[in-house]
Order: sequence, then C-alpha cells, then structure tokens
Amino acid sequence: MIILSSAYLGPIEYFSLLKKNEDSLIEHHEHFIKQTYRSRCEIYSPNGLHTLSIPLVKRNHRQSMKDIQISYDYDWRTIHWRTLESSYKRSPFFEYYEDDLYPFYHQEKYKYLIELNQALQEQVLLLLKLKTSYSYTKSYKAEYPNLVDLRNVIIPKSEEHTYQPKKYTQVFETRHGFLPNLSIVDLLFNEGPRACDYF
Repeated sequence: MIILSSAYLGPIEYFSLLKKNEDSLIEHHEHFIKQTYRSRCEIYSPNGLHTLSIPLVKRNHRQSMKDIQISYDYDWRTIHWRTLESSYKRSPFFEYYEDDLYPFYHQEKYKYLIELNQALQEQVLLLLKLKTSYSYTKSYKAEYPNLVDLRNVIIPKSEEHTYQPKKYTQVFETRHGFLPNLSIVDLLFNEGPRACDYF
C-alpha cells in the first residue's frame, strides 16, 4: 500500500502506481509544496517538453493542501486547453477524448486545487477503464510506518525513483525524441483504448 500526493493530470508513473497498489492513500492535508505535480503537469508540445501550471491564490507559507485555492485572475483554463489542443490535435485519439475533458476547462470552476485534481483523476481513470481503489487522508501524519511514502518522490526532475517507462509513439517524437513519464493525457491521446494495457 502506498501514499501519494494529489496531482494535476499526474504523470504516467502516478497512474501506474495507482493500478498496481490496492487501497492507496492520497494526501490532502500536507503543507503545499511548490513546483510539483500537485499544481502542474508536463506535456509534449510542438517545441518539446512544456509545463502547464495552475495559478494559485496567494497563500501563507505553511498552508494545507486542502485549503489551496485556484486563482482565476487570468484565463489560465483557456490557455491550458489551447495548449493541449495545439499539442495533441494531430494525435490519434485527441478527438476521441476531447469532449470528456473540455468541460474542465470551459464550464465548471473549481475553487480548490484538490477538487479539480480529484475530479480530473476520476475522469481519466474512467477513460482509461482503469479499476483501482484509493481514499484520501483525513489528517496529516509525517510518517506512515505501514505504507510506502511516495508523497515527495514522484516530482519533476526526480532521480530518486526507479520507474522505467515503456516507449510508445508520440506526435512530435521525430522532432525531439521520446519524452518519458509525461502527463497521463500524453499516453491517453496517443494510445487511446490501448493506454490501460501500457501499465
């Protein structure tokens, strides 16, 4: 059993771990950590690796993840969607899934980051037809003796984990080569119904 941080369209490794570990825990009460997958994801754009970051309401230094609010001072949702569209519209399955993801960027506004992350995760798991079981922490604990603690292991540019991703075809691979462990949407848009078999 594992414990993971919340993630915005988390990387492939994140979903691979959810599939392999039953009854996982997802942290909702830790102090928010900047520049992690909690509020950003990495995709493959025409120019190579590109990071999509969710702007957040100004907060104090030690604010709990469950209290982190999303800022709508500028229309980041349209920017994220247009970037996803320009990056994946030529992928084999973007049109197949775009209606399922479009509402997150054009309709309902989520006040809290964990609400958006949770809703997107549930939608992606549904699209992947990936059956897994997880729950959310009810309070913060620094240590979980009976769990594998991955809250601060699956992070951008991390060298701590040993995840070895399998190769699959990416839209701009001929320009920039294969980019491993991107956001789950990269796998979904490129592999479609086969994405679940990837794990």
